Amino acid sequence: MNALVNLAQNSSSGGGIGALFILVIYLALIILVIAGMWKTFTKAGQPGWACIIPIVNQYFLLKIVGRPWWWLILMFIPIINIIIAIIVSLDLAKSFGKGVLFAIGLILLAPIFFCILGFGSAEYQGPAAG
Repeated sequence: MNALVNLAQNSSSGGGIGALFILVIYLALIILVIAGMWKTFTKAGQPGWACIIPIVNQYFLLKIVGRPWWWLILMFIPIINIIIAIIVSLDLAKSFGKGVLFAIGLILLAPIFFCILGFGSAEYQGPAAG
């Protein structure tokens, strides 16, 4: 019986440490993604803080790729928003001199590819849709 109590106590404290470890990793990834987006925005001549604020970040992303502001409204329409996101990702890749494969990476793994844009050697070449 004592062995079961000790096992239960060890398991519960181990679960807390595991949850804390996952939380720390999660927060580190969020900070990395924000840093990558911040750097990408500043490379494009936009304020870095804009990447943190929802909806505002989409507005500035549209400015970076050269699309009109009213596309922001289209991002709230189901199904249409997926098409708009794909077009904006393609334009973003072109704005930094990257190709279609990089745009696919932005669509599927946006956090990683924003870090590649922000911290990599890619330079902003102007709005692709302008």
